Amino acid sequence: MNKLPYWIRKKISTGNGYQFTKDIISKYGLTTVCTNARCPNIYECFEKKYATFMILGDVCTRSCRFCSVYHNKKPLPVNPDEPENIAMAVKELGLKYVVITSVTRDDLSDGGASQFAKCIRAIKKVNPGTMVEPLIPDFKGDIKHLNTVLDSLPDILSHNVETVPLLYPEVRPQADYKTSLKILEHAKENGFLTKSAIMVGLGETKDQVIEVMKDLRSIGCDFFVIGQYLKPSPESLDVKEFVHPDVFQEYKIIGENIGFKKVFSGVFCRSSYMAELVFAEK
Repeated sequence: MNKLPYWIRKKISTGNGYQFTKDIISKYGLTTVCTNARCPNIYECFEKKYATFMILGDVCTRSCRFCSVYHNKKPLPVNPDEPENIAMAVKELGLKYVVITSVTRDDLSDGGASQFAKCIRAIKKVNPGTMVEPLIPDFKGDIKHLNTVLDSLPDILSHNVETVPLLYPEVRPQADYKTSLKILEHAKENGFLTKSAIMVGLGETKDQVIEVMKDLRSIGCDFFVIGQYLKPSPESLDVKEFVHPDVFQEYKIIGENIGFKKVFSGVFCRSSYMAELVFAEK
């Protein structure tokens, strides 16, 4: 698909806020998913002095075909200064809500869980009152690693199923749908709010999307995000369909009717985009 429909448009702004955010990220030597995953919302978020931090380096040990993050079996060593650096960046940006995500680090004995925990604790120590949402990988389904993150008391636990089960072999071949549900279910059983997200436009059917919603609600998932897949690099999967905004509105209504506290559904919706709205009044 070469011709973009009219609704695939995003305003670009590079004012003072944008440059300030870039400068803070550079000052502390941090990585953001905004840049590395080529997020279409980067200009809007940076202009508002908001960023989603990506910990554990910028090299992923998996090769999901929807993602533009560089992948290799030998990523960089874990940076011990990262938790404190993120905490200070959060302070300078004045963030009251922050999402931390990561590359997948299957090379690490705990999948990077301890670094997530250190970052959460550091942010809360330096920024009392700031809410933290870790958007975690699956840790290969190892619950003890998940518990390491939960023990740091995040305000909500986020983990994305990304797509419908039938497309996993093509879209994220090194992941497992049931494992992702297990991660979310365990967090919910331990009293945490949970959130998940998928992309559409990869060849899924409407019925398959609705089944994912039902699966997530069956394990108590609280919040659901659904957005348009946009090809981030030449090597990534092609877009099979540009989903019309009316369909996103339909998904929102369906999701709310089956019990999600909130559904964020739209072309440019992403799991970390305006994530603080999960706690906003309707």
